[in-house]
Amino acid sequence: MGASGWQYVTAYEGSVEASLAALHARVFAEEYGEDDAYECLDDLWDDEEFMGEEGTHSILDIQRVVYLTSPPDPANEDDYGTLRPVGPGRVRHHFGTEHPTPAQFESLLAQAHEASRAARPRPTDTLLDEPHMRWSGLFVLLYADSGEREPSHVGIFGYSGD
Repeated sequence: MGASGWQYVTAYEGSVEASLAALHARVFAEEYGEDDAYECLDDLWDDEEFMGEEGTHSILDIQRVVYLTSPPDPANEDDYGTLRPVGPGRVRHHFGTEHPTPAQFESLLAQAHEASRAARPRPTDTLLDEPHMRWSGLFVLLYADSGEREPSHVGIFGYSGD
């Protein structure tokens, strides 16, 4: 089937785990709400054949948050299905601030996608080039404005598939 990239901006719900759970619920309802195959997300995750062979090619392929900024290891089975933070230094590098906004996140990802489609050689230091692997994702805490101290949203992106 190939690899699929996905990205989301979701409300910050007090923790990244709670934000991920709320996003899971929303995407599950959108993708499987009318489908009788799975009554809940756990039923989907319990379908080892489907999840192991095909997956959803969405945030539903991510099951847990880990707070490691080191790149995931494809040889480590535990690194699959994880969501990791973009390191603070890399957030400053990409956004020019420690408190990026949702608009900045969406703009940087749009620029990175556009650069990847361009015929000319693309820069290799975009947000999409942060170390990650298939079946995993990265997140960035986002703020209503750059002066805020508490996050308002979480920006999430990653890839599923082979």
